[in-house]
Amino acid sequence: MGKLLFNRVNRDLLKKRLSEDKKPRMTLSFYHYFKISEPAAFRNEMFMKMDQLEVLGRIYVAEEGINAQISVPQDRFEELRNLIYSYEPMNGIRLNTAIEDDGKSFFKLTIKVREKIVADGLNDDTFDPSNRGKHLSAEEFNQLAEDPDTVIVDMRNHYESEVGHFKGAICPDVETFREALPKVEAILQDKKDKNIVMYCTGGIRCEKASAYYKHRGFKKVHQLEGGIIEYTRQVEKKGLENKFTGKNFVFDERLGERITGEVIARCHQCGKPCDNHLNCANDACHILFIQCSECAEKYNYCCSVKCREFAALPSDQQRELRKSMEFNGTKFGKGRYKAHKANSEIDLA
Repeated sequence: MGKLLFNRVNRDLLKKRLSEDKKPRMTLSFYHYFKISEPAAFRNEMFMKMDQLEVLGRIYVAEEGINAQISVPQDRFEELRNLIYSYEPMNGIRLNTAIEDDGKSFFKLTIKVREKIVADGLNDDTFDPSNRGKHLSAEEFNQLAEDPDTVIVDMRNHYESEVGHFKGAICPDVETFREALPKVEAILQDKKDKNIVMYCTGGIRCEKASAYYKHRGFKKVHQLEGGIIEYTRQVEKKGLENKFTGKNFVFDERLGERITGEVIARCHQCGKPCDNHLNCANDACHILFIQCSECAEKYNYCCSVKCREFAALPSDQQRELRKSMEFNGTKFGKGRYKAHKANSEIDLA
């Protein structure tokens, strides 16, 4: 029998193994748009090779390319880089290493075949995805940001920009990239002759968005090369002014990495300054929200009294009640700021 190309080990056991593993690890991300004729075969080959290198993380593969957020033992990073670069289309691509990293960002390796490497809802046959906006270095970004004819747009979701964003940026109130594309276009409708400067976490969302907006008639479209991660690295290396404030949200166990000392968000329950994301401890809810240490103690890491009380019930009773009960995160929503004003149900949805 061939090697199992999936990790079937219990989640809690995997997390325990990782916490006990003293081997230093590093977190990184990469993406690349290129033609993959057989995504399933490519996926299986990649799984076997990365599993041998003890890689953990989440990778999406599609006919249009690859999108990866992973961690690897530090002493195997060179092997991993050689593996990635051994694929001719990916030779020399940027590998974005994490800014604030404890090596515990992922606890298993998951590689999935998807229709697209980022769900955007676009029909790529109707425009040229390769006709992208001009890439900007950190220095070029800062220069354009000072131009009064520049509009800076955050292409991320509301729960990402809530904890950190570039000064003066338009931050759309959306939960998905698919939702952001038409909403941002509507916001910019009367600004087609201005400098449009877009940014996201590592750059992948702006690759497709910049091409789409050029197709939609925007004249001067730019994108921050390498996103917030590479920008931060460049401003530190070159001693530039850092125009980002707060935290950079990341889609792994860390849920964020500190960029500057400012805390621009608030606890969703009491309203105190706080930018610590977590998922509700009630697994039937699991909504992503911001909670301070005092509220974490008060609500036992839950988003509401209802969830706190439910999570305290015996597991068999929980299973039965889940058939008829709904919680803030039942429909996979992401929490928005709505400070708790009374000791009652908190509506974060």
